[in-house]
Amino acid sequence: MPGRVVGPALGGLALLAAIGGPALAQSPNFTATSPVTGQPDNPGAGLLAGQDGLPTLRPNRDPGAPASGLAGFSAEGEDSAGSATGRSAPSPGTQARLTGRSAAVTGLEASNRALSTLLRQRAAPPRRIGTATRRITQQATQIPPPALRLSPIVQNPVVGVPLPALSPAFLPTLGLQTPGALLANALRRPLATDDAYAPLGIRLGSFTLFPSFTQSLGYDTNPDQTTNRLARGSVALRSEGELNFRSDWSAHEFAGELRGGYSNFPENDAASRPNGAGAVRLRLDANRDLRVDVEGRFLVDTQRTSSPDLQAAAVFRPIVATYGTSLGATQNFNRLQVSLRGSVDRSEFEDARLSNGTVLPQSDRNLNQYGLRLRTAYEISPVITPFVDLLADTRIYDLQRDSTGLRRDSDGVGITAGATFALARTVTGEISAGFQHRTYVDPSLRDINAPLLNAALVWSVSPLTTVRFGAVSGVTETAVQGSSGILTEATTLEVQHDLLRNLSITLGGALLNNEYEGTNIRETGFSATARLDYRFNRWLAFRGSYIYQQIDSTVAGASFKDNTLLFGVRVNP
Repeated sequence: MPGRVVGPALGGLALLAAIGGPALAQSPNFTATSPVTGQPDNPGAGLLAGQDGLPTLRPNRDPGAPASGLAGFSAEGEDSAGSATGRSAPSPGTQARLTGRSAAVTGLEASNRALSTLLRQRAAPPRRIGTATRRITQQATQIPPPALRLSPIVQNPVVGVPLPALSPAFLPTLGLQTPGALLANALRRPLATDDAYAPLGIRLGSFTLFPSFTQSLGYDTNPDQTTNRLARGSVALRSEGELNFRSDWSAHEFAGELRGGYSNFPENDAASRPNGAGAVRLRLDANRDLRVDVEGRFLVDTQRTSSPDLQAAAVFRPIVATYGTSLGATQNFNRLQVSLRGSVDRSEFEDARLSNGTVLPQSDRNLNQYGLRLRTAYEISPVITPFVDLLADTRIYDLQRDSTGLRRDSDGVGITAGATFALARTVTGEISAGFQHRTYVDPSLRDINAPLLNAALVWSVSPLTTVRFGAVSGVTETAVQGSSGILTEATTLEVQHDLLRNLSITLGGALLNNEYEGTNIRETGFSATARLDYRFNRWLAFRGSYIYQQIDSTVAGASFKDNTLLFGVRVNP
């Protein structure tokens, strides 16, 4: 009976061994090796005794056992020497049958392990060290950002002489300018330009330079800006140069804008004149909450020959130059910001040459202005930050008395309140209003009380349309006998629309109002402009512009009208 049971079992085992023959031939050991760890998959496994009476294999704990065949395993109840415990050794026939059965069992075990290893390799890939997202996380968090010095810096191109916006430092010369000059100061700002047409600049060490040159040709109906009866039109040649720069330092910043130009009128050489403006700024980041600002600036312009301050018809337009510097510090206390800024500015006037050949000296108009401003601001939210400004300045002339015998030294104080804001990223800017008081050393000059209004707003109506609004007011100096000063108010409005990525049109206007305190002299001015800018590429642009200027004055011969048409080409090397 045992033989009948063992026979078929041995036949089945032999069949399985034949099926897994190649695997058995290559894997004589009973313990399979894990493809992941390289260690035995079940290192303590062996053949154990079964209930059917078949001998099972168990691991041999003798380290000196042989390593081939059934080495390392022994039959149940038999030691490694082959002797039975308490019994005699089996007969040769029984030994042969036991050996065959052991070989069959060995083949079955090896085949099962080989198939298990094959299925495991196909079912799952080899285990990797670490998580699946480790490399991606390292790439996202451990790669440093690109250096700013290697990134191109784009500067929007400007055609013309875009003088900086009017500031309190330039107020002494505000009343000497025409509406056209105010329009140029406030409206000729860098145009928003598509990145594909914006110049990249020139790298020089740790600085990026943006030089440019513009040559324009056109016609001016009244370059002297005098009364219509004396107006002499002329062909207009306009040459302009500009240099903008800024540093690429990781901390602090040094930047500036320098502009200058010359207008030549071949048919009326007496009206030819220069102009220019510039500012250089240095920001020092002392720490996270303390910033130190240093600025140097200059402004060059000319007086119109019909100005009431000349009191006579001049042949050439006298040059007026203002230059100065300021030093300030800003400290942040969480949301509270306190800044203190001091400034020193000087204004110089060129002597005027009259039509009869005499020279009208204007050295008595040269003066120094010392100013101080304290601003306290509190950030309610990133959208709006209200502030309060306390202003104080003193103006001291080089000469104790002017040509009329008056002492024009004066002191002024003022207070304004306003806010800087960014509403929905469409309306940004600053607006403030307040009151000022000015007293003069000479008792014959009346004190001046006047409102203060300053505004600079930008409204992004759409990605293609931008509206800019500016307003400034102050008390400017004058040489008119009996007048303490000029109450000057200037307002500008500009609308820019991009027809194409490289084609934009700009419409603007300016209003000027001058009141000579202590006299009946009043001046109102108006100016309008239309510009067309076409950019061929990053380094070449074309502009066509038209400017209309008008001054209506209560002084005889001081009113004028002027039309200027220019076509120019700008090169950005």
